Amino acid sequence: MDIKTASSLHRLRLVSAPEAVSFLLLLVCSVLKRTTDFNAVPVMGAVHGVLFILYVLFWLDAWNRTKWSFGTAALYFVLSVLPFGGFYAERKLKGEAAEAVAASRAGTAGDAVKA
Repeated sequence: MDIKTASSLHRLRLVSAPEAVSFLLLLVCSVLKRTTDFNAVPVMGAVHGVLFILYVLFWLDAWNRTKWSFGTAALYFVLSVLPFGGFYAERKLKGEAAEAVAASRAGTAGDAVKA
């Protein structure tokens, strides 16, 4: 993997946890809207919407660059719509990004040795 692939995984990882938090906050705001006079759903809905769109765009980029199988790509997408899925995705992506960086560095070091 090259450094662009590692960057793609890193971007997806960075947006997955905030997207999960915004989803949970949106759920809490929805409950509060129905049980109290507090209505933050429009604001949290917009914040979550922007973060979800970023997640999907970064997910598509990561899928394109990493050449994930359909099952792996579908797993990361499904994790984005589950309440705590983004936290699991972030943890899993952290490992993949570290592997991609290590592979990139090993490839660069190997190229330097060959030259």
